[in-house]
Amino acid sequence: MAIHYPDVLAQGTQPCAFSYGDKDVMLYALGIGLGADPLDEAELTFVTEKALKVVPTAVTVLTGRGRGEPLPTPDGHRPSQPNFLMLVHGEQKVELHRPLPPEGEFTIESRTIGAFDKGADKGAVLVNETIWRDAAGVAVATLTGSSFCRGDGGFGGPADGAPEPHVVPGRPPDLTVDIATRPDQALLYRLNGDRNPLHSDPDSARRSGFPRPILHGLCTYGITCRAVLQAITGWNPDRIASHQARFSAPVFPGDTVSVDLWRDDKAISFVGRVAARNATVIKNGLTMLR
Repeated sequence: MAIHYPDVLAQGTQPCAFSYGDKDVMLYALGIGLGADPLDEAELTFVTEKALKVVPTAVTVLTGRGRGEPLPTPDGHRPSQPNFLMLVHGEQKVELHRPLPPEGEFTIESRTIGAFDKGADKGAVLVNETIWRDAAGVAVATLTGSSFCRGDGGFGGPADGAPEPHVVPGRPPDLTVDIATRPDQALLYRLNGDRNPLHSDPDSARRSGFPRPILHGLCTYGITCRAVLQAITGWNPDRIASHQARFSAPVFPGDTVSVDLWRDDKAISFVGRVAARNATVIKNGLTMLR
């Protein structure tokens, strides 16, 4: 397993059709904790058929099993495959070119757009881009994610040029939203598609160095979007144009995530913390409003 540069930049997938329905939209919202109060009418609009709304970060899971075939291999191409046992999700950004409908049919295609070598003893960063398109070929959403490949440094690629993380303001946050997670939340969230046993099996978690299963990073990411919806947009998902963040530490199911928010016109900066463990779990967060 190795990264070969610049060959890795030719890797990607061919367009693949997929669809989702209201059940998928509601399952995602339940997975990030919405609907815990079945009498909260604002939250019910995300978890019931009545005037169903879509949480913008649901775009990270709604493709289901939609994965295209690899692009044709050019002559002389050296396929890259990082060491997945040493790979962690570094950053995630979603851009919604228009609000997501509660159901729909789209195509998806992905490609590697960046590979950065931090050194043989420091690892590497891979950046991938995934684009959703409608039947007319118009882009609906763009997802950009980076992976920190701890075991793949020293492949000879550029050291500089990776996207710089957003810098949150130095002043105290304008407001903080506390969101409690449930002890069984990872067991529900995994039904969106990520069934890595790290999030469900105590033995697997211990072998990975954790005392118990951890919450999916993308679930924590969705929780920060929920905080913006609740505190900034009045539960209106159409106002969110993009949402990005860097993962910095795990959340354990049952933790309370405190999301600190800074508002500067249409830019909403945020950080996620678990105060009980003095842990910062999400850094460099930025939501852009329409």
